[in-house]
Amino acid sequence: MKRRIVVLQFLLGLALLVWPSAAWSQETPKKLTVEAIFRQLNVYRQLPSGLRWLPHSDRFSYLKRNANTHTQELWVQKAGNGKEELVVSSAALRYVHKPGDTVQVGMFNYQWLPDESGLVLVSDGDVWLYTLKEKTLKPLTQTEAREEQVQVSPGGHFVSFVRDYNLFAIDLSSGEELQLTLDGSKDLLNGKLDWVYQEELVGRGNFRGYFWSPDERHIAYLQFDETPVPQYPLVDWIPYHPELEMMRYPKAGDPNPVVRLGVVDLESRQTRWLFSTGDDDSYIPRVYWLPDGNQLAYMHLDRLQQHLDFQVVDLTTGQSRTLVSEQDDAWLNIGDFVYFFKKKPWFIWGSERTGFRHLYLYDVQGRLMRPLTQGQWMVDRLLKVDEKRGWVYYTSTQKDLRERQVYRVGVESGRIQLLTREEGTHSPRFSESARYFVDYYSNTLKPITVILYRDQGKVLRTLAETGTALADYQLVEPEYGTFTGSDGTEFYYSLIKPAHFDPSKKYPVLIYTYGGPHGQVVRKAFGGSRFLWHQLLAQEGYVIFSMDNRGAWGRGHAWEKVIYRHMGHQELADQLEGVRFLKSLPFVDSERIGIWGWSYGGYMTLFALTHADVFKTGISVAPVSDWRNYDTIYTERYMGLPADNSNGYRDSSPVFTADSLHGKLLLVHGTYDDNVHLQNSIQMIDRLVDAGKSFRLMMYPNQRHGIGATSDRMHLFNMMLDFLNERLKGNQSVSE
Repeated sequence: MKRRIVVLQFLLGLALLVWPSAAWSQETPKKLTVEAIFRQLNVYRQLPSGLRWLPHSDRFSYLKRNANTHTQELWVQKAGNGKEELVVSSAALRYVHKPGDTVQVGMFNYQWLPDESGLVLVSDGDVWLYTLKEKTLKPLTQTEAREEQVQVSPGGHFVSFVRDYNLFAIDLSSGEELQLTLDGSKDLLNGKLDWVYQEELVGRGNFRGYFWSPDERHIAYLQFDETPVPQYPLVDWIPYHPELEMMRYPKAGDPNPVVRLGVVDLESRQTRWLFSTGDDDSYIPRVYWLPDGNQLAYMHLDRLQQHLDFQVVDLTTGQSRTLVSEQDDAWLNIGDFVYFFKKKPWFIWGSERTGFRHLYLYDVQGRLMRPLTQGQWMVDRLLKVDEKRGWVYYTSTQKDLRERQVYRVGVESGRIQLLTREEGTHSPRFSESARYFVDYYSNTLKPITVILYRDQGKVLRTLAETGTALADYQLVEPEYGTFTGSDGTEFYYSLIKPAHFDPSKKYPVLIYTYGGPHGQVVRKAFGGSRFLWHQLLAQEGYVIFSMDNRGAWGRGHAWEKVIYRHMGHQELADQLEGVRFLKSLPFVDSERIGIWGWSYGGYMTLFALTHADVFKTGISVAPVSDWRNYDTIYTERYMGLPADNSNGYRDSSPVFTADSLHGKLLLVHGTYDDNVHLQNSIQMIDRLVDAGKSFRLMMYPNQRHGIGATSDRMHLFNMMLDFLNERLKGNQSVSE
């Protein structure tokens, strides 16, 4: 669930990357509308797309459209002096199979060869090679089946991919295609992750299930046997004869796929199997090659996700040993915080053993040398290791848990330096040399700005700023603060007051919540279309309030794991502390408080309306209604196995308290949701009807978890606006 929510929020953000660079317009400000938010203000194209650092130089490439020729172009810019050079235009990427049969090869999905001599392009399911010196384009594959997970090997001698659930590599010198596995099928995936691993273990858009050795002699890969996993039906109801798609989806307590870790030799094309989860129903969440290419490390995580061993296997001897073990009485959070040094026998390991994630330096025998970071704050991402100059770069919450700033720490000295200072959220991409980084920066009222930095934090230049499209729309600066709960706990909140705020008036309040693990809603980052819709509500006279309850992300593992085996209850108790705080504000109408959320936030809305009587209305989008309906990896991490916690599952699932519904509910779901299945809402509907409860329902045909189609999204947010105006303000709905 977490990755989908992060992807959903990111896509919402990309929909509206605009902010004035000059002063407010002197004309009368416009009012935001749903149509303006989702159709008229999309200027994401103003930002550079496809930005990549080149493999071995301090240059980066990016795509831009030539307004004169209407072609797409790939440019390269030197970080040091800003000098630009055109690499190739889409006009040069037209391949003629025969007269009258010309293929236009797309540029968006491109990779540089390691020696920077050419590009590997993936377009319409085929793979192409473009060489810069000869300026030639040739197909590497021409098949009906799609090539997926395309990678250039570390030395640039091969291009690998998955086709029809099998692993392949093409020798670029000879053009020979090597089929490395033969047994792939829809239920036996070689080098391709299944749904639940992609969704709940890998994250950050990384769908790879195979890994090149540094010397290009081997590929390690995961094989997924899906046959034990139950299937779930996704139905397209639009045709006269509905079409059915069956997906493998392990629900809490179900059998997981059996996963094997193997290493295939490119010369012999034989696979050597190293480990299988079939013996203990466990997980292999991460795989890493050591720099010598003869040792392979992997994480082995038990099904309850409370014990992890970081194993390393010597391929020459076949012997394995444990480098690090981690244990937690609730669950272990998995992330990408591993780095093996190339020149020294060390590696970096990320751990929450102190209650906050920090970086630790180990030797390759598994002996802890020292912590690299420590304190009552969290390392959010491990960004880059500069071995030559002895720096480790990362983002963290050290300055403010609502921000993500860029830091570096000396490997030997332990000295920490803050590299970014603008209040907000920084997401950098480092050059291979680590001398430069491109920072994607945003703040609450400032969409993404792309800035080029030197490694020590010096700003060189701004690469892209968003436009002035919002200059005509007067936005309200959110207020950030803290309040103290009844047990002395300090909570962080954000609050948007109505436009033209009058402190003598009483206003209705809408609470926006997510509330679940790995979610943090009180962030100093631009919130995209969701944030602008909240601004629209402020212009309509609403107060918008958000807070991060216990169980949410950013404040350490102890703050997060209080929900273990009993989801919903602590989260709601804290949200009710927020309601008490709101009622203490003189401008809040305590009789007109609503709540809304999506996914876990949709679950929280259902839980709130069925376990409290303080909310006048609620909007629940794509909610879990019964945790037995959700997938194994996510649900069991926080709830344990259903057989061991049947009471916890029942008490945490609002479907069983439908007869206690208070307030007016709008329930929304996409019929093709492959993440939180429509079944959740169907079961909730059944219980609400049996209980004689009135509610409103909207389903979006063929929409998945994000309800992403523009027309559907506009319909949804207009309907939500009408519903709130009717239920919280007492206005007649324009749709009825």
